[in-house]
Amino acid sequence: MSSKTPKKVFVEGPISPAFISDSIAKHQSKTNIGAHAIFLGQIRADQKEEGVVTGIDYSAYPEMAEGVFHQIREAAFEKFELSCMHIYHSLGLVPVGEISLFVFVSSPHRRPTFEALEYIVEEIKAKVPIFGKELLGDSGAFAWKENS
Repeated sequence: MSSKTPKKVFVEGPISPAFISDSIAKHQSKTNIGAHAIFLGQIRADQKEEGVVTGIDYSAYPEMAEGVFHQIREAAFEKFELSCMHIYHSLGLVPVGEISLFVFVSSPHRRPTFEALEYIVEEIKAKVPIFGKELLGDSGAFAWKENS
């Protein structure tokens, strides 16, 4: 169920549990779907040399980044038997413990959801130009986040 129009991906601030729950609930009427897989990227309180991470401030050039998200989406639909896919990523400040990435894929069968989900998350981390500034402690120090 691919769409040729790029979807809006960015959410200001953390992705709320209510938003995630509502997204899942909207799929109950889609009776051709037999499996869903979800990835939730949560901000960790990593210990860095300069202090403990208290949050990440995400920035991007949205039009460019959404173009890359669209390419990843189209490639996943070509590669896997998917019924639908939703990708949301935060912009702005996301405190420790909050969700900054929500990927939700659906298919008639479970195996394609697992394979597609891993593929999509790895492609996002490798290709999408999103920049994360890790905020460290109360000092105002920060470090640019590197994807791993």
